[in-house]
Amino acid sequence: MQIANKKSVLEMAMGGIAEVVDREVDRVICNVLDPSTKATAKRKIVLTLTFNPDETRSRLDMDVQAKSTLAPVAPLKTDLCITKGRGGELLMAEMLPQVPGQIDMDGDEAPEPAMARVGRMTY
Repeated sequence: MQIANKKSVLEMAMGGIAEVVDREVDRVICNVLDPSTKATAKRKIVLTLTFNPDETRSRLDMDVQAKSTLAPVAPLKTDLCITKGRGGELLMAEMLPQVPGQIDMDGDEAPEPAMARVGRMTY
């Protein structure tokens, strides 16, 4: 059977299938451009078309789903030390490259480290 206006199944759903794929392509491109991901990591889009025929085999329901696999965000790394506060509480402090209050090469004062209370009080 020759059909004059034959189109791809990807053009069905009034262009909705292309929109679904384009949305996932946008997610992939944003992930590629994200500097916190590995530049050379492979990304993938899987398009699933599910066909569900009726009993008479004259109608089909078609579900379309696009799923992208993105590169994970690279982990952030910091150095911490565990110390005790004046009241005996355990503290976790971020290690900084300069002593707090010290003036750096740009004339800025080094900040105080971030500290968090952890664990239980020691007696």
